[in-house]
Amino acid sequence: MQIRFTFEVVLAMMIINVGFFSAGLLWFSSRNRQANRFLAGLMAAISCWQIDGFFRVSGLYGQNANLYFLPIFYSFAFGPLIYFYVRSLTNNAFRFERKHWLHFLPVAIQALLYGFLTLQSYEFRNWFWATVHNPVTYSIEFDGTWLSLLGYLIASLRLLRHYSRYVEENFSETSRLTLRWLQLLLLILAVVCGQWAVELILRDFFDSFYQYDHSYWLLGLFLIALGVGGLQQSSLGTVSFQDEPPADLPSPSAKVVADINPEHIERIRRAMTVDKLYLNPTLTLTELAQHVALNPKVVSQVINTGIGQSFNDFVNDFRVNEVKQRLRSNDTARLTLLGIALESGFNSKTTFNRIFRQHTGQSPREFAGID
Repeated sequence: MQIRFTFEVVLAMMIINVGFFSAGLLWFSSRNRQANRFLAGLMAAISCWQIDGFFRVSGLYGQNANLYFLPIFYSFAFGPLIYFYVRSLTNNAFRFERKHWLHFLPVAIQALLYGFLTLQSYEFRNWFWATVHNPVTYSIEFDGTWLSLLGYLIASLRLLRHYSRYVEENFSETSRLTLRWLQLLLLILAVVCGQWAVELILRDFFDSFYQYDHSYWLLGLFLIALGVGGLQQSSLGTVSFQDEPPADLPSPSAKVVADINPEHIERIRRAMTVDKLYLNPTLTLTELAQHVALNPKVVSQVINTGIGQSFNDFVNDFRVNEVKQRLRSNDTARLTLLGIALESGFNSKTTFNRIFRQHTGQSPREFAGID
């Protein structure tokens, strides 16, 4: 057999190799162990799917018909693996249980079908293609994969939205926890699903599919980006997010409602103004609750409803005010801007610049009048 080494062929080979290599690294990674194994499975499944496209663009299908129906199709696993990756990454306490295997029943049937066909004669596979797969099961697989992926993608984006709110309500330093890279990639995958829908219509109603098979390449590029992001993701071993729809946060101008104990508000404010807990760069809601001897849910309610802020904004307000006070007292003669930020409770330059601009509308250098 001969391979036509066109740009498309080389690109497909690169995507497949990077996908499997990244999957191997993620599988044996010690960070976020359960989550990374779901991600490794996802990358391996997408890489197998990419092999089909490689056979097509390289002309290998035309040279060897026995390559058809190889057990390389696990597309019904895409959606569940994405969802369980997000769920495991955002909740260190999550455990995959027997009931969760039901999500993988469609891909098990898919794998058994291709495993069975691989063992059959060429004549049987040719008959199956002409009478079953081309008119029936291919549409079920192609359309069903799109529908499954779309459903689990929506569930994953919803989960990440609730997780982002949870982080804001429980952590004062969120740069390591926000998972913005994953949110962005899932939104890109939503675009892939949009393209997939176009191809679905072209295939099912106009019998014109391969001329517009852009989702194959988009999914391959998504595969590479996902591997890079997953390998760089730091450990989230301290996060135990339980997916619950968050309540609406009142505006900062909201008045203290009657059921908020004013003594609780005073106790929490004292922890900041007198004890200066905000100087702890990794302060969490639980640590603040322990300091003021209140239940974390009570502290959260007091800050959200009684003060009208998220926990993250509440703590960072004090940090920003500390920086502003030090700048006004000409502390820059002794310390750099970054030094002042670190002594005020921030733990990185990037986080400091972002939060300071968010709270003041100016960069730290603009506020300090530094050229």
